[in-house]
Amino acid sequence: MRHLPPAILAIGRNYPEHAREMGGTVDPNPIIFLKNPASVIRDGDTIEIPPICRENGPQVDFEGELAIEIGRDCRDVAESDALAVIGAFRAANDVSARWWQKQGSGGQFCRGKSFDTFCPLSEPMPAPKVADWKHLRLQTRLNGQLMQDAVAGQMFHGVPRIIATLSRGMTLLEGTIILTGSPSGVGSARTPPVFLKQGDVVEVEIAGVGRVRNPVRELP
Repeated sequence: MRHLPPAILAIGRNYPEHAREMGGTVDPNPIIFLKNPASVIRDGDTIEIPPICRENGPQVDFEGELAIEIGRDCRDVAESDALAVIGAFRAANDVSARWWQKQGSGGQFCRGKSFDTFCPLSEPMPAPKVADWKHLRLQTRLNGQLMQDAVAGQMFHGVPRIIATLSRGMTLLEGTIILTGSPSGVGSARTPPVFLKQGDVVEVEIAGVGRVRNPVRELP
């Protein structure tokens, strides 16, 4: 049986340019949602688009993100201590079915983010081997074309604040994955929109952390 994280927590609209392209603004409090741990796949695995994600037209989008893996059970972590609870960093793709995210689930993100295979993660890079998180450069490519290019320091809510906020009154279990938000350049915000389809290959790379590259298949 594959090892799955105990939880996947994610932050929405954390890069100002991405918030704008999605028609919103950055919230002074982090926007938090969950993804199903069963959505995790690894580098080289296939992103599978189920029929339920085609019923309302093309909608499956890519979102390259920096992921944090919590290294030990923790609660009420101060921002000044937050980096010490990180076990590893990963490159992640917060694959999103936009109709289910926005219209199909009463305004709740979880359903549209949690279909099987919708959370590709790179292999973990131990935190001590990673340089200052603020200088990590994230790039997402679709079929070789650069779609997203940003540095993590452009986040509105930085890594220490995210950990401190999520851990207030709530235990973060060892192995929990936190997705820190996606920069601008997602497919649904483009004109015309660019959604994932059969035969695509999407790659998220963070220099100094890792890469996750996945082909796309539409299930019958």
